[in-house]
Amino acid sequence: MTPQSAGTGINLSLPVSSHKPAPYTGPSRAEVLALRQAYLTPGLLTFYKEPLLIAEGHMQYLWDETGKQYLDAFAGIVTVSVGHCHPEVVKKVTAQLGKLQHTTTIYLHPTIGLYGKKMAEHMPAGSQLTSNYFTNSGSEANEIAILMSREYTGNADVVSLRNGYHGGTQAAMALTAHGTWKFKTSPAVGVKNATPGYCYRCPYGLEYPSCDVKCARDVEQLIRYETSGEVACFIGEPIQGVGGAVTPPPEYFQIVYDIVRKYGGLCIADEVQTGFGRTGTKFWGFENWGVTPDIVTMAKGIGNGIPLGNCITRQEIATTMKNRIHFNTYGGNPISMTQGLATLEVIDAEDIQGNALKVGGHLKDRLLELQQRHALIGEVRGMGLMLGVELVRDRDSKEPANTETADILEMCKHRGLLIGKGGLYGNVLRIKPPMCLTKDDADFLADCLDDVLSQLP
Repeated sequence: MTPQSAGTGINLSLPVSSHKPAPYTGPSRAEVLALRQAYLTPGLLTFYKEPLLIAEGHMQYLWDETGKQYLDAFAGIVTVSVGHCHPEVVKKVTAQLGKLQHTTTIYLHPTIGLYGKKMAEHMPAGSQLTSNYFTNSGSEANEIAILMSREYTGNADVVSLRNGYHGGTQAAMALTAHGTWKFKTSPAVGVKNATPGYCYRCPYGLEYPSCDVKCARDVEQLIRYETSGEVACFIGEPIQGVGGAVTPPPEYFQIVYDIVRKYGGLCIADEVQTGFGRTGTKFWGFENWGVTPDIVTMAKGIGNGIPLGNCITRQEIATTMKNRIHFNTYGGNPISMTQGLATLEVIDAEDIQGNALKVGGHLKDRLLELQQRHALIGEVRGMGLMLGVELVRDRDSKEPANTETADILEMCKHRGLLIGKGGLYGNVLRIKPPMCLTKDDADFLADCLDDVLSQLP
């Protein structure tokens, strides 16, 4: 254990990895920043006042160009599921690189079918979710899901949730009712936004459970009065990710799914951030709420860092894609398929879901204990290793502590901890590390936040 800070007398130390990073020999940080500013779009955001140069990663840890070690508690924006450069994944992908790097799905290759079979085996029994459409990103997967829904139902209108996030392409942004993640010129034709189950900031001023889950029941009014009374689909994240780990009441999705199906629509679960055991109790986020969607989309953790997404559905829905000529040049390529399959095999072999439950439960308990001592913490929420800490200046008014959140990220970085932020007001700490996180890592994370919160003015 190597001490990182002694600011408040808190015994703060980051577990030392046995991995030894190679000496960095590339351009200096200043040169890298200059190259970025000169040749990359300024639309690419960076965290931190002084952007971090990451030179190497191994499992839950990262190293910068100076060799300083960090705990990655944001998993490259919830993308690294089993650990950076996991040895088993690297070994299998390296072997494939020397054999065949690309072939489109107009030809046959064994790995895509084997991966599709294993993916189907991880769906709930009896769900008939067996037909995979592999893509390069979650945005693409969500677009395919919407296209399938419209073709299958013959209806055009889509219901998505306020405070949700479904990707960065134009059609995916149309699904995103989150102002800071949506260009004002992005059309949202045929998309209606329903109320999420965000109890901490209930727009109706009600309290659960006496509210009778009005946010969910209001979906029926939206469909009846803002659409033609016919809907193609509903899409929602089981726990809103970018929106700040917003965790709905347990019956929320049951109510919404029943309403949508009553009006002829399909139900889509966006599992880009909640899937693959991250919530701990279940393999898929939607399983926590007792529902089975008609379509499931996924990305990020599906490939442990490689560009990969998937849209899985029932065969009769997938058949709609034969209505026109349609294919994806890179979706399903041998490298992505090999990494995706290897990642899924590691998730099973190393009981990654069980670790998310055990370590995530311990970490949440630690965060709840911090809430008792630090008034800035308004709510701790989430499941497994998908956690959010909403920061407020006053617990009664719930005024968002957005500048304080930004300061906390900076202070944590200096102590060797990388976390994310989100929420409509930018006041939620997003804690979603690689699922190989250990109890010692979780304790360091909590101790680091304790130290930082104690030093805020």
